[in-house]
Amino acid sequence: MDETTTPTAGMTISVRMRQDVVVVDPERLVTAARAALRETDPEMTEERAAEFIGDVYDAVWALMDRFGRLAADVPASTGRPGQRVLDRPDGLSPAGERQQIVLNDPLPLQDYGCLMPEGYDPFAIPPEA
Repeated sequence: MDETTTPTAGMTISVRMRQDVVVVDPERLVTAARAALRETDPEMTEERAAEFIGDVYDAVWALMDRFGRLAADVPASTGRPGQRVLDRPDGLSPAGERQQIVLNDPLPLQDYGCLMPEGYDPFAIPPEA
């Protein structure tokens, strides 16, 4: 470890993550999202799950809440560029992922309070970090 990577009190550690998937079967995606929602809330009926999963954002959040990622059971990439997996039960084809560790972002997200400043991009790498 050198001075810039030695953990110190007050150091901010940020992990930026990106996960891409391609929807190959919208119906299977919605079905998987509804099932994930019901798994996280056993009291939820199929009818209520259908009400909750109304668009792609709802489906993504349901999968993320249940599995911590969109396509939890596969590697980050499935092969060559443009090659899609067509037979997954969730209707998604994993299309790559990236993670980056950023040290010493000037402010952790918590320090912005309830609202981020206008134009602030929480995923941008600050020049001083």
